Amino acid sequence: MTDKGEGSRSSKRVQLFTESVIREMTRLADECGAINLAQGMPDFEAPSRVKAAATKAIMEDLNQYETTWGSAGLREAIAEKALRFNRIQANPETDVTVTCGSTEAMTVSIIATVDVGGEVIIPEPFYENYVPATIIAGAKPRHVKLSEEGQSFDEEELKAAFSSRTKAIIVNTPNNPSGKVLNKDELKLVADLCADYDAIAITDEIYEHIIYDGRKHISLASLDGMSDRTITISGLSKTYSVTGWRVGYAIAAKEITNAIRKVHDYTTVCAPTPFQKAGIEALKLPQSHYTRLAKEYQRRRDFVVKSLQNIGFRAASPEGAYYVLADFSSISAMDDTSFARNLTKNAKVAAVPGSSFYAHREMGRSKVRFSFAKRDQTLREAMNRLNRFAAKLRS
Repeated sequence: MTDKGEGSRSSKRVQLFTESVIREMTRLADECGAINLAQGMPDFEAPSRVKAAATKAIMEDLNQYETTWGSAGLREAIAEKALRFNRIQANPETDVTVTCGSTEAMTVSIIATVDVGGEVIIPEPFYENYVPATIIAGAKPRHVKLSEEGQSFDEEELKAAFSSRTKAIIVNTPNNPSGKVLNKDELKLVADLCADYDAIAITDEIYEHIIYDGRKHISLASLDGMSDRTITISGLSKTYSVTGWRVGYAIAAKEITNAIRKVHDYTTVCAPTPFQKAGIEALKLPQSHYTRLAKEYQRRRDFVVKSLQNIGFRAASPEGAYYVLADFSSISAMDDTSFARNLTKNAKVAAVPGSSFYAHREMGRSKVRFSFAKRDQTLREAMNRLNRFAAKLRS
């Protein structure tokens, strides 16, 4: 047998992207016994009544396949929440698909709506799964830079990115990793361009309830003319601190939903049945849960940002989500990958190299992303370790 060389048995499209850098840093954190501020998973408890609902479902032997696109009860709860919170009118029978996390919802949405060779606009910095999902669909990513100060769109650059080849734009608000929350004017610009070029907007709103300083989350689908050309994606993971349950959803008009459901069916069949039951209970939680969630995360944000600044990082306060994208250039001349690995091995604190969030990777070479979805004592210890590490680098 002729040896065709390493990698010859993998498809060309798989060779166009790497494994997840975030999950790689988690594995390194585990190996080194480091505090994991790389992957966005809380180390505190989920709401008791939500956990109880999952346990009850399992003990009642609700352990088999659910309806492929989600249980009727959960789809109804999602539709009610979408109307109340997002101002999106959705028919639970025809417009809602429950998926295995918002990551699957994003991937199947792109596959379902973008043909091979079509372009998907992905503003940077971006969450790392958007580009691989686009490539898996056979589509082409096209990037637009968000400005460094304020992380807003350059209107002319965004307009120039749209063309007859544009089939979709991914809109992530609040943004991971920057924490940027898009305002109504910024969303209106996207909406106008989608209408002008007959493009679909695929929104990642998984951090919709984690938002600070009195800001309000606005769903793009709630704007005039966007309900039929927007796929709204969210899920349980971040709002209820159950990142391992893998329950997400996509809301879209009937025709788009039919396409999403086809791809979802052949990808994962259905989301976990007992966790769908728990999702119904989660969506019944009172407003006090969401108020407390944002308040507690804002307190953590303020502590981490101030601590990082005192250590020597350049770090702006995120407007939403639970990450800080911090510049370490005044601490070290290392590149981001070296710095993040050094940090994990020697300071025992894991972060994500900043370049993994950019197509123009040089934009992230002096940055790392920290998650502050941790208990207070975990964050205090992490900041103490970072302070000692930075002091050693300077000495």
